[in-house]
Order: sequence, then C-alpha cells, then structure tokens
Amino acid sequence: MDEIKHSYVQVNGLKLHVAEIGSVPSPAIVFLHGFPEIWYTWRHQMIAVANAGFRAIAPDYRGYGLSEIPSEPENTSFFDFVKDIASILDSLAVSKVFVVGKDFGSMVGYVFALFHPQKVVSVVSLGVAFRPPGSRAQQSLPEGYYINRWKEPGRAEADFGRFDAKTVVKNLYIIFSRSEIPIANEDQEIMDLVDPSTPLPSWFTEDDLAVYGELYQKSGFQTPLQVPYRILNSKVEVPKQDLKTEAPTLLIMGEKDFVFGLPGTAEYIRSGEVKKYVPNLETVYLAEGSHFIHEQFPEQVNQLILNFLNRYKH
Repeated sequence: MDEIKHSYVQVNGLKLHVAEIGSVPSPAIVFLHGFPEIWYTWRHQMIAVANAGFRAIAPDYRGYGLSEIPSEPENTSFFDFVKDIASILDSLAVSKVFVVGKDFGSMVGYVFALFHPQKVVSVVSLGVAFRPPGSRAQQSLPEGYYINRWKEPGRAEADFGRFDAKTVVKNLYIIFSRSEIPIANEDQEIMDLVDPSTPLPSWFTEDDLAVYGELYQKSGFQTPLQVPYRILNSKVEVPKQDLKTEAPTLLIMGEKDFVFGLPGTAEYIRSGEVKKYVPNLETVYLAEGSHFIHEQFPEQVNQLILNFLNRYKH
C-alpha cells in the first residue's frame, strides 16, 4: 500500500484526490468506486494491475474521501462526476483508458464511455449492468427499501447522525454484503437493520474500516446521498440519443449480490436484453459473490479483470 501515490488535481473548480500506482507510460486504468466506498476500495486491484504492467488511477469523487466538497452538495449532478473523470484524465495527460467501475461507479464509467468513445479501450463493470438513464428498476419496491428512504432529504442524515461515521460504514458494509434486499419496516430506519454485535464480513478488516471511517468523517455523507441517491428523483436529460456503448465490456456479477434480486434485474442480464445497449458484452457470474465482490474475492476478480484487459492492451 505504501507504493500507492496520492496527489490532488484542480478540476472544474475543485481540488480532487487521486490515488495512483504504476509507471506513467503504461496503459492506464481508471477505477470508479461506488458507495459506501472511496478510492481505497480498489486497494487489491490497483496493486495487481500495477504488477501486471498497467497504471492504476483511482480518484475520489467530489464530496467523497479526500476530495474537496462542493459548495452546494445538494446541487451536485451525476454528470458532474462524469465531467470530473474526463477532466482528471486530461490533467494527467491520459488519452486512452481502460475503465473499471463498481456499483454506481459502473454507471459513471458507462456514461463516460458513451460520451468519450475515442478515449475508452474497454470497460469492466462489477455488480451493475448498463441501464438507460431514467429507467426505474426499483419502482415496485416498498417504501422501506433503502434507496426510497435515502431519496428523502433529511431522512438518512437523521438515521446516520445517531452514530459516528465509522459505525455507519460498518453497518452499510454488513447490510450490503447480504443477499437480501435492504428493506426496513415502517418503524425502523436502515441503520436498525444491523444488530450492533454483528461482526464485519471476514474479508473486511478493522484496519480497512478505520480508513473508511476516517475519510467519511472528513467528507460527511451529504454529497454521497445526493449522488447517486437523490439524483434518482431528477429528470435526466441525456444529450446523446444513441444510448449504445460499443466498447468491449465485461460484467462481473456475484450470484449473492442483493442487486441481482432487484425486480427484473436477473432477467434483464441473463436474457441478454442488456446487449441492446452494450452489444460487445461478456458476463461472468461468481457463485458466492456479494455486492463487494472485488474485496471479497480479490484474486479471482483481479484475474478476470487482467485476462479481459490484456486482450485489448496494445
């Protein structure tokens, strides 16, 4: 971990944090995290790809981790994240990049590939298949579904505010690594879905948790609640009509990822309907994989990523 370098780039009026490892002339991979994650979620992958001759670049989004918090987090949009990634790569003089995304980081990666096809060699997505912006996969889920709760301004703030940042992250890792969809009862909040005595998943250490806790203590949860959760309420204007991403894409799904249980998701992926939008798609399923597949099974995921990227490495 000591070999990973940390720097800041000034883009779009904000100072954003970037973690990097690997030599500058090597083919570059940009790693895009989800929530409740930060650059550190890619620790296993960054070292593996650097050892295999790639340059790993893992930013913290604006308002996450060590990156600066925007002055009006509540006005942050999904497209701000996409623009920031483009600007970070420009500032690092990266003209061609492999994209690896997890959770909503996959959506940032897909949309980046949609708008900058000339810059993207290939895409690897963990846990989230491409869906056209504005599609509603979870409309039929009850009021207690975690995204429905978090979309409501103030609700998650009050829920999370009962605990320190480290405990919030711990609870989220426990909740999201289960195979059940996180749904609270009417008289419960999302944090109440975890008994305080529940241990961390075996692949996630107290030291790992300490890193996350410290950085969420710094950033707070306001921007992460805005993007991705509260922007789901906003109407998405997509400035590009053809919603196809032609880049070769690998989707890695854990069979025990709760996302796979969302209404219509398994059918959408398994039937190949997703290929309407991502025609050059390969999908791999890991039988025991949870929502944090890259942290749970790092060696297996690293090998899948490297095998795929090496096919397109020139």
